[in-house]
Amino acid sequence: MRLSLTPELRQKQRQELRLTPQMIQSMAILQLPQLQLEQKINQELEQNPALELLEPDAEDNENSSEGDYSEGDYTSDTDAEEAPPNYEHEPEILFEPAGSMGEFAIADEFAQNYFDTIDEAPVRSQNWLEEQASRRADAFANIESPGKTLQQHLEEQLDWFDISDPVREMAQRIIRHLEPSGYFAETLEDFLGEEHTREERELAAEALKLIQRLDPAGVGSKDLRECLMLQINPESEYAGVLRVLIASCLEDIAANRLSALVKRIDVPLDILQGAVAELRQFNPRPGAGFSTRRAAVVIPDIFVEKNESGKYLVRLEDKHIPQLRVSKQCQDMIRQPTTARETKTYIRHSIGSARWLIEAIEQRRETLLKVSQAVVDHQTDFFEKGQQALKPLKMQQIADIVGMHVTTVSRACDEKWVSSPRGIFPLRRLFAGGLSTADGGEDVANDAVRSKIREIVDKEDKKTPLSDDAIVEMLKTEGIQVARRTIAKYRDLLGIPNSRTRRQWET
Repeated sequence: MRLSLTPELRQKQRQELRLTPQMIQSMAILQLPQLQLEQKINQELEQNPALELLEPDAEDNENSSEGDYSEGDYTSDTDAEEAPPNYEHEPEILFEPAGSMGEFAIADEFAQNYFDTIDEAPVRSQNWLEEQASRRADAFANIESPGKTLQQHLEEQLDWFDISDPVREMAQRIIRHLEPSGYFAETLEDFLGEEHTREERELAAEALKLIQRLDPAGVGSKDLRECLMLQINPESEYAGVLRVLIASCLEDIAANRLSALVKRIDVPLDILQGAVAELRQFNPRPGAGFSTRRAAVVIPDIFVEKNESGKYLVRLEDKHIPQLRVSKQCQDMIRQPTTARETKTYIRHSIGSARWLIEAIEQRRETLLKVSQAVVDHQTDFFEKGQQALKPLKMQQIADIVGMHVTTVSRACDEKWVSSPRGIFPLRRLFAGGLSTADGGEDVANDAVRSKIREIVDKEDKKTPLSDDAIVEMLKTEGIQVARRTIAKYRDLLGIPNSRTRRQWET
C-alpha cells in the first residue's frame, strides 16, 4: 500500500441519522408531565400568532385547522411561483428581506394585518372564564400556607420573659445564627469575634441559657449529648440514669448492648429498659420540625380505574390541557393576493410550528395511553393484592408489546404519576428488577422481596430475632433464591437494624 504525505481531495458517501427540530420537539413534549405541558402550551400561545385556543363550547367549527387549511391554499393566482412549503424540514431563513424592507418592517406589517382581523376571532365564553377562575381559586386554596420558621417561633417566646433590651437583642442575634437542626455549634468567642469585651461574653452566655429554656427542648445546644441532656425531665424517675447513659453510654445503647450496661452502671434491667425507652422519645434534631422544605405538589397524569368486568383501565387527566387549533385569520392572510411574500413566509412558518405542536400533543396522548395500559395489564396482580404481587418488568418488554423504541417508552414514563386504588406513585415504580425462583418459575420482583423481608421481621419474636441467614432460609421455603448479602442490603434500604439491635432483653 502506497503512503502519501501530500494533501488530497476525496469523496466519500455515508449515511447518518439526524433528528429534525420537529422530532426533538415531539420527544421533549412526550417527556413533559401535565403541569409543564400546560406551561409549554401557554408559552407557545404567546409566541406563535398562528396558534389559538379552541373553546369547548365554540360553535364556529369551520375555523378548525383540519380541512380549512390545505396545501392548495398555499398558492394563489398572483402568487403561483411560490411552491408549497415542506414541513419536514425547518426553513433555514425565517425572514428574507426584499428591497428596502427589513425583518422588523415585515413583522410590523404582519402584526398590523393580524390585529386588523382580531375582532373576527371567537370571544371566550363566560363558562370558560368562570372555569379558569374557579381552577385558579382551587389552586390557591390547596397551596400550603407558610408555617413559622424556627427563628420566628423562638423570638415570639422571648416576650414571655422579663428581660432587658441588651439580653433580648443578643438572644435574637444568637437565634438568627442557629443551624437548621436547632444547634448552636460555634463557641461564644467565635460568635462574638476576636474583639469582644467580658461584658459582651457574659451577656451572650446569659442569652444562650435563656434560649436553651425555650421550646422545643434541646434548642441552642452545641452537640448531641447536650441536646439530649436539655430534654431530661428533672421529675422523671429515670432522670439520674438518663444523665449517665447520655454522658457515656450512647454507643452501647445504639448497639443494644443492654446486658453489658447492666453490669457497667449497676442498675436493674427493668430500670435500664425504662430509661432507654424514654431516651428514644427525645428529639436529636429539635429544629427539624421547622424546616422550610415542603413536599412537592404532584398532579397525576394517569388514572387507573377498575371497570365492571374487573379489568383495570387507564385514562388520562387531560381536560385542563388547552385544546389548540390553527388560526383562521392566518390562513386567510395566506390566501390574500395583497399579502407580501415575506409576510406569507413568516405565516407559513408559524402555521407549520403550530401544526407540529398540535400533532406532538396528540402523539403524546396516544403514546402515554398505550404505554401505561400495557404496564397496568402486566401488573394487574399488584393492583389486586399489593406490593408483594409486583412482577419483574423491564421497559424493553413494554417497548416490544406496544411496538415502540425503548427510549420512547422511557420518555413516556419519565415524571409521570399514577393515581390508582393503591395510592399515588410514579409510573416508573411499576418497573422492577427480579430475582430467580428456586423451582425455575416466574421471577419475583425486588420490591416484592423487600416487602416479604419487612413482613418476616414484623412477625418475628423480638426476644430471639431472626438473623440474615435465617431470613434466607425462610425465603427459600417460598421458592425465592437470595444471598445473605442481598438480605443485608435490603435491610439497610428498609431501615431495619441487625438482629442484635432488634433484640428485646428479658428482665
